[in-house]
Amino acid sequence: NNILGRPQKKKIISRNRGYHGSGLVTGSLTGLSFFHNFFDLPLDLVRHTTTPHYYRQARTGESEEAFSQRCADELEALILAEGPETVAAFIGEPVLGTGGIVPPPTGYWTAIQAVLDKYDILLIADEVVCGFARTGEKFGSHLYDMRPDFVTIAKGLSSAYLPISGSIIGDRVWSVLEQGTEKHGALGHGWTYSGHTLCAAAALANIRLLKEKNILEHVRDVGPYWQDRMKAELAGHPIVGEVRGVGILSAVEMMRDPKQRIPFEP
Repeated sequence: NNILGRPQKKKIISRNRGYHGSGLVTGSLTGLSFFHNFFDLPLDLVRHTTTPHYYRQARTGESEEAFSQRCADELEALILAEGPETVAAFIGEPVLGTGGIVPPPTGYWTAIQAVLDKYDILLIADEVVCGFARTGEKFGSHLYDMRPDFVTIAKGLSSAYLPISGSIIGDRVWSVLEQGTEKHGALGHGWTYSGHTLCAAAALANIRLLKEKNILEHVRDVGPYWQDRMKAELAGHPIVGEVRGVGILSAVEMMRDPKQRIPFEP
């Protein structure tokens, strides 16, 4: 936005219970209070909006579609309160990871994308947990027809054998970076261990194995069985509120009173 002459358009909206890291900016984007306490976070450029946790957040009798629209309406209200001219991006995991393996309710990402398009706000898809076939699609963004401008990747890139992460940038952003390089010189953006050859080799080997062993089709085959068995074995237990998941990602949410959705004390 500096290149585009919009230096005031810098704020990033994240979601409560979202997880995006623990540094100054990424920790600010994370919507979990224990990443903020005693660290003077979140930074002022970050705002948080409703988490799409249907089991915990939906009102009595509210459908998934209605809840999704309410989340989008609350996002729009926040954007208007801040001023659309100050909001640059919205970041979200296709499926909440650290926040509880929470698949979005029906229609959620479609409703969110409409708001972002309306106010010229970029979408950052955090695919660190969802990427590389874990949801039954190559990326979680594909499963929910998201149109991200940035995609962050890490865990599934090397199956955690060696530490490596990356960012994928869409044409909309890349064209601006090219324009800025022509005007202001090379983009200074790197770290001491960026592109480490051993980690890159591990990532390439991992991607090759994903293809050779047809892991994507395997997840599509075993994922429904896994989800069904989890629900059959655990749903209805007196302290189980919800069994949920997608692909091979799953979670069991335990509650002191599942019917009233009253959690255990921390």
